[in-house]
Amino acid sequence: MRSAWIRLLLLWSFTAGAGSVKVLVQSSPLAGSQYYAVSDLWSQIKPGDRLTLVREADNRHDAKAVRVEWNGHQLGYVPRAENRAVASALDAGEKLEARVSKLRKDPDPWR
Repeated sequence: MRSAWIRLLLLWSFTAGAGSVKVLVQSSPLAGSQYYAVSDLWSQIKPGDRLTLVREADNRHDAKAVRVEWNGHQLGYVPRAENRAVASALDAGEKLEARVSKLRKDPDPWR
């Protein structure tokens, strides 16, 4: 099985004065992509594509789990070591935006 490496940009949007401001919250690799649809969708995913963040508070492996989807397809998760702030923001109803910042094929997606 081919492993894929996707880097996520997580942005927090808020209103400031007359406009909207986006602040980079974190840049993270995608965790668990080898178990989901990434290899089937690889040729369609492009840098800049919007990703959907879905909170999984009932996830039996991680109470702070945040699932990452692209066009309705699960790609993986925000890494456990980096998901606490993202989960807390989503739980508080904050508007977070995620985008693909980089794609790379690699047999070791954590390298």
